[in-house]
Amino acid sequence: MSTISEKFAQFGVVPVVVLEDAKDAAPLAEALIKGGLPCAEVTFRTEAAQESIRIMKESYPEMLVGAGTVLTTAQADAAVEAGAEFIVTPGFDPEIVDYCIEKGIPVFPGCITPSEVAQAVKRGLKTVKFFPAEQFGGLAAIKALSAPYNMVKFMPTGGINAGNLKEYLAFDRIVCCGGSWMVKGDLIREGAFDRICELTREAAQLAASMR
Repeated sequence: MSTISEKFAQFGVVPVVVLEDAKDAAPLAEALIKGGLPCAEVTFRTEAAQESIRIMKESYPEMLVGAGTVLTTAQADAAVEAGAEFIVTPGFDPEIVDYCIEKGIPVFPGCITPSEVAQAVKRGLKTVKFFPAEQFGGLAAIKALSAPYNMVKFMPTGGINAGNLKEYLAFDRIVCCGGSWMVKGDLIREGAFDRICELTREAAQLAASMR
């Protein structure tokens, strides 16, 4: 899991992707790679998620691809079977977290309270998701949680954009930020992959300036 976290730290930003149609997976992956962020958290909110992960990994093995919004152990299995290299959950679900740990699957659960962070620490996790970030206090909340839990790093997601990315990344307890502003659904549906590449490049450059 530390290796995945190290890759997250190198990227600074992890694109959070919702794919309605698996045919968009390969061109989207290409746009992300060309834009300088060869990684994606493909959310399991659609029926196309599993096949999209499979296509991304088969077409571009160098990409770091994981599954987000994982709500069941069955989804975790399906994601890993398709090639997902990590699992992200929106909240702290002990069943999913324990299952992934037992299976040796890197997992990054959502934690927004001291009690949830404590459960993650108890299980030896070093990096957790903080979601939805802006709605639950943003950077100020993460700094407050980091005081007693200074061994944990955070991946804030939700409300992160080009305007506040640098502010988040300036705090050393943040390993990376999840964001969807460069991979918005309307851009994907329109096939605007050149624009996605452009926005991805801007995000990668912003993140690099803080590393």
